[in-house]
Amino acid sequence: MDQGNTAFLLLAAALVLLMTPGLAFFYGGLVKAKSVISMMMMSFGAIGLIGVLWAIYGYAIAFPGAEGTIFPWSIDTGAIFLSNLLETPDGAAFPPLAFVAFQATFAIITVALVSGAIADRAKFGSWMIFAGIWATVVYFPVASWVFNFGLADDGSFAYGGWLTHGLQDVFGVGTIDFAGGTAVHINAGAAALALALVLGKRVGFAKGISVPHNPPFVLLGAGLLWFGWFGFNAGSELAADNTAALAFVNTIVAPAAALLTWLVVEKIKDGKPTSVGAASGAVAGLVAITPACGSLTPGWALVLGALAGVICALAIDLKFKLGFDDSLDVVGIHLVGGLVGTLYLGFFANGTGLVYGADGSQLLVQAIAALSVLIYSFVIAFVIGFIIEKTIGFRIKNEDEVAGIDLVVHGEEGYVLAEAKA
Repeated sequence: MDQGNTAFLLLAAALVLLMTPGLAFFYGGLVKAKSVISMMMMSFGAIGLIGVLWAIYGYAIAFPGAEGTIFPWSIDTGAIFLSNLLETPDGAAFPPLAFVAFQATFAIITVALVSGAIADRAKFGSWMIFAGIWATVVYFPVASWVFNFGLADDGSFAYGGWLTHGLQDVFGVGTIDFAGGTAVHINAGAAALALALVLGKRVGFAKGISVPHNPPFVLLGAGLLWFGWFGFNAGSELAADNTAALAFVNTIVAPAAALLTWLVVEKIKDGKPTSVGAASGAVAGLVAITPACGSLTPGWALVLGALAGVICALAIDLKFKLGFDDSLDVVGIHLVGGLVGTLYLGFFANGTGLVYGADGSQLLVQAIAALSVLIYSFVIAFVIGFIIEKTIGFRIKNEDEVAGIDLVVHGEEGYVLAEAKA
């Protein structure tokens, strides 16, 4: 066992877990002051719920083993409650439980991302039910499609998902998704779009009617997300090597470029670059580089970040043109950014992209992966959300939304002035 790589992986897992509280701050600052507790609680609820489900059966579905894993759905019954992962096989680079912990944090942040689309108007209990079902029937299987490293008899990890190994058998190249452009961002963004349609628009939904109540929270959240993203991207190499270093550098340069181009778009469109725009641009760049961070030179990563900043800054206005209320732009940043980063690899991936003279197979498999995850996640999320809404109800009453969801749902206020209470 390599203690250096084990320490690297455990540290990366801790960094990725920090991303979900970071997301809570990022989302919490974007909503109304009367919704901040509700918004942040959906992220913390995801930590508790998905952390438990992952240990019970989530890992067993997402990583069903080395044998027979090219199929879209399978389960390793021996991994339920992680019972067969307690010992480290001879020759393994790190303990299996280190990998379990690392991937648990991916499941948590992916579910939490979805919540931004339903800010200001969702019941917490209904959200938790949705989160548990969606994780079970969407995230865990999709993680298997993309990430599944089967644990072989010699303790090594080998690809087995149908979007990677399966497509490689057919087209000669498999999907490149280094850290989760499809499994995390397209997956969450598609589900967010579905829930936004199910719950409908907020009261008085219109461009400019709702402004972030706490931009410093947004900047703090973006900073924590960026910090944790180094574990997300570099940690996905599972070793402290040259590829991890490349992913680390690309996680600096792509979001930096996206931050700048988002601000340029804001200046041209609205006359002023904003702090929220800077934070959103950085996140858009982080999303786009996620699938590509290990497969691009830093120069091409800069170009990707610059493109993502422009495209996502323009895409967030689609909700007003198309009439769906994605409260915190999960679709415009995560779905669109994930698509940009995933498809960009078809052109610029080292060795297999079109710019290197390849035959287009890489672009084809990237598109297959992106569309497969998008359609599957959207349809299942819409069905789950619709059933919840029509049975126990997913959306709070309009009058409660206006009065303040924090007091109605959680009995708390985000900001309590002692003088006012007195």
